[in-house]
Amino acid sequence: MPTEGLQITKFSEAADLSDEILKAVEKMGFSEMTPVQAKTLPLMMEGRDLIAIAPTGTGKTCAFGIPMLEYVSLKDKRVQELVLAPTRELSLQITDELRALARYIPGVRIACLYGGQPITKQLSQLKQCPQIVVATPGRLLDHMNRGNIRLDSVHTMVLDEADEMLNMGFYKDVRKILDQIKSRQRLAMFSATISREVMDIGWLYQR
Repeated sequence: MPTEGLQITKFSEAADLSDEILKAVEKMGFSEMTPVQAKTLPLMMEGRDLIAIAPTGTGKTCAFGIPMLEYVSLKDKRVQELVLAPTRELSLQITDELRALARYIPGVRIACLYGGQPITKQLSQLKQCPQIVVATPGRLLDHMNRGNIRLDSVHTMVLDEADEMLNMGFYKDVRKILDQIKSRQRLAMFSATISREVMDIGWLYQR
């Protein structure tokens, strides 16, 4: 991940960020970027594939969530952006933060899919035609196999806590999902460490 020339440290200094996003970030109490945000935001805004090494609690959701919200098409009722996370707790946390970032963008719909919750509750979310989906791999595959969700319009995909997710036995599930998203234009992975599985996914699916 190249870092030369990336001197931006404040959200207000970042190019191409909308007033709605800047207002939401300020409402959340953020002004200074964390290192992972400063290094990855410009790359994701350019549509680049990337692997970012950063531990939990370093602001990764804003790092990938802001570009996703800037690129989402509110007129399109199809799923355009997908975040995979290893656990229910992380999926809910990401969803809450994305909704906070989207506070001033009317029309953004975000669904959260994870195991342990009745399918019927998640079906009601999917019927609202979300543009952004946050999911655990197993539950997402379940919905895909049931025909509840289509991912043929996804252009941005994020794997959060990629090393943990791939080491938890989701490697095959993640590959099955990636193989079915032919429309994907960018893949970003956020990981605390570089594991063999992370490098394999990067080698196979990233540019």
